[in-house]
Amino acid sequence: MELKRVVVTGLGALTPIGNTKEEYWNALIKGKSGAAPITYFDTEKFKTKFACELKNFDVNDFIHRKESRRMDRFTQYAMVASDEAIADANLNLDTVNKLRVGVIWGAGIGGLETFQNEVLNFADGDGSPRFNPFFIPKMIADIAPGNISIKNGFMGPNYTTVSACASSANAMIDALNYIRLGHCDVIVTGGSEAAVTIAGMGGFNAMHALSTRNDSPETASRPFDSTRDGFVLGEGAGAIILEEYEHAKARGAKIYAEVVGGGLSSDAHHMTAPHPEGIGVIAVMKNCLENAGLKPEDVDHINTHGTSTPLGDVAELKAITEVFGDHAKNININSTKSMTGHLLGAAGAIESIASILAMEHGMIPPTINHENIDENIDPNLNLTLNTPQKRDIKVAMSNTFGFGGHNACVLFKKLD
Repeated sequence: MELKRVVVTGLGALTPIGNTKEEYWNALIKGKSGAAPITYFDTEKFKTKFACELKNFDVNDFIHRKESRRMDRFTQYAMVASDEAIADANLNLDTVNKLRVGVIWGAGIGGLETFQNEVLNFADGDGSPRFNPFFIPKMIADIAPGNISIKNGFMGPNYTTVSACASSANAMIDALNYIRLGHCDVIVTGGSEAAVTIAGMGGFNAMHALSTRNDSPETASRPFDSTRDGFVLGEGAGAIILEEYEHAKARGAKIYAEVVGGGLSSDAHHMTAPHPEGIGVIAVMKNCLENAGLKPEDVDHINTHGTSTPLGDVAELKAITEVFGDHAKNININSTKSMTGHLLGAAGAIESIASILAMEHGMIPPTINHENIDENIDPNLNLTLNTPQKRDIKVAMSNTFGFGGHNACVLFKKLD
């Protein structure tokens, strides 16, 4: 059968550097860091005292207080970002066939704060199991797409993908394939995460995964720099409306880009560490290019996973060199996590949005905070360091990898 073409018609972003897609894009180009001291809880006894929290965000400006209290923050973020994306797509909810509109969402952790608070309240009590009746519905990872569909009446496929930090990229690839195969006309996809909590920070600190640059949080996320010491935890959501091309064209929708390929692979190596030779990462990029019917030399831009960890950054760049050969030096490579921090399950979504907007504006956002050259990184690679670079982008790739060895890669192409 002939596969349907799939395009992007709407974007929504709620990030540590901007609460709309426009704010997000402007901050990316300015090289703005979202890292700052944590305000959500007392960090006196924590090794890491900073994160990339949302700024100037009050959920009650978007969702009625009665409803928002029944949602964990990760669901609140999903609702706000998806509302923006649906509005951006100019999707008419009165005329669209809602049986053919789905919601496929990514979340690596889900309602961590809800789980944490309920357990702490139980521990502080008299031992009676007095739990909030909304405890389970607020906590479960699938509740975000459930709430999006309930609000809008979307009756197509509805579920959450969970593959750690690759979750929202996995969701986009599933959405791509549902539309390609003709099962849906439109899918709201993306991801959200709200792990800046006592449990989240404590757990990642115990793994020695987080930067401890407490004296300069705004410079702590420094992908590819030789002094990087771990990632910076972020929060927020990214929403993308994927639509069958003819359906979008028939209703006169603005088309940002075409989604031409998605690849998946596993490292099959270690719970948290990447394969030192990047075997799984090499495989996922090759899978994605093959799925898109593109050659390595077609790619102009790669938004890397680039978390600012000592092992991960080097392994990914070595894999890029292996896949793209001599062409690697012609690619604008960057890591927008240098500004947003790592949004875990939402990373793939907000980084895909960054790549799509870079394509639209002809500008690559920088990798900020780079000061020291890493001798383990090929100096011929263009890592778009510290300053944005103009570039006519015809094809952009977004890489996302997760604990457990989950690898996901998505390719976007400027519409012919």
